[in-house]
Amino acid sequence: MRVRSGGALVLALVAAGCGGFQEAPREVKAQACPPGVASRTKVVNLPGGNLYTGLEGLTDVQGTLYFTVTPANSGTVLWRSNGTETGTVQVKVFPEGVFDAGPPVAVGNTLFFPLYDLGTGMNQLWASDGTASGTRFVKDFAPANFYGSSLRSPTAINGRLLFFYLAESGIPELWSSDGTSAGTVVLASLPGAMLGYFDYTYTLQAGNALLFFRSQGEATTLWRTDGTQAGTLFLKQLDAGPVRIEQLGRAGDQGLFVLRDGPNYEVWKTNGTAAGTLRLDTFGQSVHLLGGLGLKVYLTQEAHLYSLSLSGGGRTLVTTLPRDNRNQIPDAQRAAVSEGAIYFSVGLHGMNAAPDSVVLWVTDGTATGTRELFRSLHRSDDSYSPVFATGAGAVLFLGSPNGISVKPWFTRGTAATAGQLADVSVPVVFRLDPEPFVRAGSRVFFPAVDDTGLEQLWSVPASFTCPPGGIEPLSSR
Repeated sequence: MRVRSGGALVLALVAAGCGGFQEAPREVKAQACPPGVASRTKVVNLPGGNLYTGLEGLTDVQGTLYFTVTPANSGTVLWRSNGTETGTVQVKVFPEGVFDAGPPVAVGNTLFFPLYDLGTGMNQLWASDGTASGTRFVKDFAPANFYGSSLRSPTAINGRLLFFYLAESGIPELWSSDGTSAGTVVLASLPGAMLGYFDYTYTLQAGNALLFFRSQGEATTLWRTDGTQAGTLFLKQLDAGPVRIEQLGRAGDQGLFVLRDGPNYEVWKTNGTAAGTLRLDTFGQSVHLLGGLGLKVYLTQEAHLYSLSLSGGGRTLVTTLPRDNRNQIPDAQRAAVSEGAIYFSVGLHGMNAAPDSVVLWVTDGTATGTRELFRSLHRSDDSYSPVFATGAGAVLFLGSPNGISVKPWFTRGTAATAGQLADVSVPVVFRLDPEPFVRAGSRVFFPAVDDTGLEQLWSVPASFTCPPGGIEPLSSR
C-alpha cells in the first residue's frame, strides 16, 4: 500500500542512542546520470488519468515483469513487460469494481495474484501464464472481518502455491494450489498461527519448506510445511509463553528472526530443522537485523553496530554510529547486501515525528569499512526509502537532499559514486511494504511520476554505467 493511499502505521521509536556526535558532513559532489540511462518503458497511465493511480504488485516471473494498474472508473488491468515499449502489453482487463487485493507471487512460469470483487464481496485467487486465455480464475474466498486481504503470505514451495486463508471465524487455514480449482485445497486449520497485517508476513522460507509461528495463549512454537498435509508439522518450541515477533531476516541460507520476550530481544537463526533452530544472543533493548556477510549476521542496537557469529560465538561491537547532536535517536530502517557489503539507512530522530535526516551507510563488517555514503534519503514518519541491490554492483535508494523532492539515486559504495539516476519521482512506500524496485531479467523496473504527471513504468539496465561528467553539488538539486 502506497503512502499516497492514505493512513500511517504507528510504530514506536527505539530507545535513545548512545553514539558519538559529528559535524554535519561537508558538501559532497555527485554524479548525475544523463537522460536515457534510465528511461520510461511505456505510458501505462493515459493522459487525463487519476493522479493517485499507481503501479502495484511488480513481480518477476522468470525474467518477465508483471504488474497491475487500476485506473479510475475501471477494474484492475494486468500487464506484463519484457523491458521494451512494444513488449509491454495488457494481459487482461478486469471489470469495474475488481481491485488488486494483495501481493502476487511467481510459481515457476505462473503468476498467482489475489483480487477483490466489490460486486460479490469475495476475495478471488487468479493465475496467469502471461496470455489472456491463460489468465484464469482459481477460487473464491470470503473476506476477513477487517480491512485487508484474507489471503496471506503467498509463497512458492515445491512447485505449488502455499498461502494462509484467514477465515471469517478468525482461524487461519493453510492452503495449497496448483493453479486449478480442484487442486486448490486446505492442508490444515491452525488456531494461533501468527499472520501480519497488509503485505507484511510472519513466515520464513528455508530450503524446500515454509516456516511459520504459532501461539495459542501459551507456548510460542515454530512450525514447518512442505506443502503437504503429512509435511505440515511442529518443529520447535521457542518460548514457554506468548512472545512477539519483532523482525524477520536472512543471512545466506539461514533464516533469522527476533523475538521480544518482555524487556529482552532474542536473535534466532534457523535452517528449517529443529536442531538448526537456535538462539544466537539476547539483547536488553530493541535491535534491528541488517543482513549477513560470510559466517556473521550484523545488526544495530541504538547507535551500536554489532556482528553475531552464526556458529554461536557471541557478539562483537563493530563500531558506534555518530549522531549530529545528543538529542537524536538513531533508528535503522532498511538494508541490502551487495558485493560483500551491507548498505543500510539510519534515521536520526530529533524532536519531530519525521527524522531530522536519514543517512545511507555501508559496512564490510569492520570499523574502518563502515562509512557514511549519503544524506539525506527520503525522510518521513510513516515510510522508508528503499535500499535495493541491483545485483550488478549498484544500490538504489530515494534521495532527497533538499527535503522536498524525492528522486531515484544510486551508489557503488563511495560518496563519489552516488548520483541521481533520473529526474523523476519514485512513489514512497509504507515501512513494511516491499521495495518499488524489481529486477526482471537484465533490467530493474520501478514506477515513477515523470513529465506526464502520472505514474508510469520505468526501467534501467541492471549493469548501467554513467559516463564521467554531469557533476554538480547535491545542494543544487
